[in-house]
Amino acid sequence: MSEAPPSPPPAEGRGPEVGAGAVHGGTCAIVGLPNVGKSTLLNRVLGRHLVAVSPRPQTTRNRILGIHRARLDDLAPPDVELCFVDTPGIQRGKGALRRFMRDQALGAAADCDVALYVADATDARGRGPERLTQPDAAELAAAVAGVPVVIALNKVDRAVKPELLPLMDAWMRWGQAQGKADLEVVPIAALTGDGVDRLVATIARRLPVGPAMFPADMVTDRAEEFLAAALVREQLYHQLGKELPYAAAVVIETFEERERGDLAIGACIVVERASQKAIVIGKGGQRIKQLGIAARAALAGLFRCPVHLSLFVKVVPDWSAADGGLRKVGFADLDRGAGS
Repeated sequence: MSEAPPSPPPAEGRGPEVGAGAVHGGTCAIVGLPNVGKSTLLNRVLGRHLVAVSPRPQTTRNRILGIHRARLDDLAPPDVELCFVDTPGIQRGKGALRRFMRDQALGAAADCDVALYVADATDARGRGPERLTQPDAAELAAAVAGVPVVIALNKVDRAVKPELLPLMDAWMRWGQAQGKADLEVVPIAALTGDGVDRLVATIARRLPVGPAMFPADMVTDRAEEFLAAALVREQLYHQLGKELPYAAAVVIETFEERERGDLAIGACIVVERASQKAIVIGKGGQRIKQLGIAARAALAGLFRCPVHLSLFVKVVPDWSAADGGLRKVGFADLDRGAGS
């Protein structure tokens, strides 16, 4: 899983080149409110557990590229290279970490070929277009004003069915009011895969035609260390639940591919207070032991090889409050800028 250049440029610079090797290709930013299933959807499309998911909002903190390739016989050319960009849930709040996550989402939304807005169909207060008029989401609506938008109504397997058609009509009216005549609303269940193929085809039809931008075996532009840190943090969410401090991060200190085909990974869990360190370690070290077992299994699944994982916990006071603290715990995207 090799590291690659930053996310591809928007469509304007590519041109409608049709010929041998041409594809429907481009970037699709997956945007929306926190905890609506954006990362679950990306994992479903890719057919692998690439990005961290948990029931807790703000599991995703960085924008992550996931490349999906398909062949759709009703398109000409039929080959598709769809570069999804998973983003943090849009939100406001104080502190450098919340600001960083908001900028990641807004930057991706403004710099894409298609924006995929994911809404939770079971959330009566957040699933409709009126939610985009509220202060925390209004910036997102402005960011996607200049690009085609597809609406994915997620979790429809758990939604009240008679409410879906009025909800879809409301989004269609929103599209007309925004001058997006080609807006389409696709009901899906990302967890089970229902409707996801139709969603992919809907997005693909809106992509420009040009040469493929990435090697055929490339899945993401993120380094393996980044992916490892995300999966360890995912297990933190699963093991600690509501006890997990919001300002917890994971830094990969060592990442060694050994001759016998396994990996040796050393990860540091960073918290802001000594009391939080005690929570992560647990009585007699039992909690961090269970965390290590679960994280090791997740990493072995991602890298498809045996993994030896060493964990320790470090206190970095108030690291989430300032940009300097974010850099200490590995937020290199801070230097690339929100729109990179």
